[in-house]
Amino acid sequence: MIREARVSVNRRSTRYLESGSGWPVVLLHAFPLNADIWRPQLERVPPGWRMIAPDLRGFGPAEASTAGQRVRTLDDFADDTDALLERLGIAEGVIGGLSMGGYVAFALFRRSPERFTGMVLADTRSEADSTEGQDARRKMIEMVNLSGPRAVADQLLPKLLGPTSHETRPEVAATVRRMIESAPADAMADAVQAMLTRPDSTPDLERISCPALVLVGAEDGITPLADAEAMARRLSRSRLVVLPAAGHLSSLETPDAFSRALEDFLISSM
Repeated sequence: MIREARVSVNRRSTRYLESGSGWPVVLLHAFPLNADIWRPQLERVPPGWRMIAPDLRGFGPAEASTAGQRVRTLDDFADDTDALLERLGIAEGVIGGLSMGGYVAFALFRRSPERFTGMVLADTRSEADSTEGQDARRKMIEMVNLSGPRAVADQLLPKLLGPTSHETRPEVAATVRRMIESAPADAMADAVQAMLTRPDSTPDLERISCPALVLVGAEDGITPLADAEAMARRLSRSRLVVLPAAGHLSSLETPDAFSRALEDFLISSM
């Protein structure tokens, strides 16, 4: 059963979802969504594991404006995650994320590597944005400020989901749209700016000595297979899993396959 709770983290209320009991697995969500992307995984937690999925600052149901607590860099998200773990009495565990959540996991590793007994990197990349990528992010900030979350949903949805999902899983597109349109515009703009200025995490890969699961949707056009393969080659204890018929949001698009891959990794690697 999935439990929903709120705690005070860095002087703000933070919602998180939790399921199971045992060794912690902390999952960080993609932009511009929230912890609900992990509900399929929290519904099938393997015995002996406790999964925790927090909303990153500014995102999540009933989240208020972040004015006065604006995110400037991904380190702010990492600091919140670090503080949440302290609040929950968690010293270490398996930590990872999908897309932007993976970027936050890298930022957390740089500040608190001792927390990681394992890492999950799903549909993400270690490199910083290219010049073209930075230009695209600046245009998105302009769009958010001018036209709001609905315009972001219109632009992102065709890219976030793979062709198979668009053709056969309309309910996934509807779920993703609801999450995007519920996110505050200022939180979106802040997160895009934070991703735009993030450092290259590739040099950190060789420092990650814990087991690492690298997952990627076979139809992911945002962080494609080549990005996942490049990370897996540099990680000393990596397992690469390609999920057929999934795009960039593989945890939602093919939840059973994603959950099986995560469970196999946890049981065999930890």
